[in-house]
Amino acid sequence: MDRLRAILEKPRRRVIGLMSGTSVDGVDAALVEVEAQGVATRVRLVAHRSYPYSAATQARIHALFEGSVRDVCEMNFVLGGILAEAALRLCRDSGEDMETVDLIGSHGQTVCHITPQIEGVNSTLQIGEGAVIAERTGRVTVCDFRPRDIAAGGSGAPLVPYVDWLLFRRSGRVRALQNLGGIANVTVVTEDPSGVFAFDTGPCNMVLDDLARRVTGEPTAMDQDGKLSALGRVDARLLEVLHRHPYLEVAPPKSTGREVFGRAFTQKLADHYDPDRLLDLLATLCRFVAESIRDAYRHHVEPRRGVDEVLLSGGGAHNRTLVAHLVELFGAVPVRVLDTGEGVPSDAKEAVAFAVLANETVHGIAANLPGATGARHPVVLGKVIP
Repeated sequence: MDRLRAILEKPRRRVIGLMSGTSVDGVDAALVEVEAQGVATRVRLVAHRSYPYSAATQARIHALFEGSVRDVCEMNFVLGGILAEAALRLCRDSGEDMETVDLIGSHGQTVCHITPQIEGVNSTLQIGEGAVIAERTGRVTVCDFRPRDIAAGGSGAPLVPYVDWLLFRRSGRVRALQNLGGIANVTVVTEDPSGVFAFDTGPCNMVLDDLARRVTGEPTAMDQDGKLSALGRVDARLLEVLHRHPYLEVAPPKSTGREVFGRAFTQKLADHYDPDRLLDLLATLCRFVAESIRDAYRHHVEPRRGVDEVLLSGGGAHNRTLVAHLVELFGAVPVRVLDTGEGVPSDAKEAVAFAVLANETVHGIAANLPGATGARHPVVLGKVIP
């Protein structure tokens, strides 16, 4: 407790945020200086790196989705070591001293996420043992952010909207922070926190990357810069069928994941499609991702309030085909990739978010938004490992 008290007494804390997303492509690590907490929070990005998983690690993580209890148990500790190494490597690569870091906030890797839209008990599991991170780095570690929200009746996601409001609110403007990760999600940010809401719009890189691997035969392939999807032709008939997916009809708050839009989703599509036209299938899915996002705004955002601009982040922000679709579909509403002019570049945003959430946790500040997760009330997120 003395160690935590010393950290809390500092005017600024140096915090590393670690993020491994539903795309399972690697670890994003960000070192930030955080001043104050709550509404007064100020953040300065010191360093950011992305460390791709090896093909073997990717395969082991993917195997967990249908693996044994022992597989999950072992990989929890293995991944904890990988996350710890990402934090240590970030310091080495950026010339920073780990001894000056006060906290590490780690999202871990989601291996199962059962929401109210799925039959079963509302629950979630992220692996990447925080005790391993704390032991190998010597830093206070905050992890396991989602379970407390679920215990309070929420779906445990999305959690980044609270940070979106802290960092990206602007006087007199309504901004949509659109993340293009494995799953696409939006946070509508208003100056007044009571007007902030968020939800998962549907699939994104998870389905595009899986199909890119089927097209190329390469186990770690992705639709780099949207070059593959640009080669195909959109199948209008299939596009119409895709829009009938039941998740799209569910009203927020809502979240989704691999259990709905994982390999089984793309496998079913590929099994019933001409194997010589998989590029067309990829092009169609890319258009579907964009249209599902635009439709989500029409059905669930614009009836509540219009937005002044859409700011893109996540790996999909590099997919030029997807971004072009979004720019076309949103028309007069400006769509642009989040850049350093906002203080946090697109690729660093989610890692920065978990650094900020760790800072809120050690200050005892509730950092979920019930309007986004469906929780009964605000709660303090995460578990602290000194």
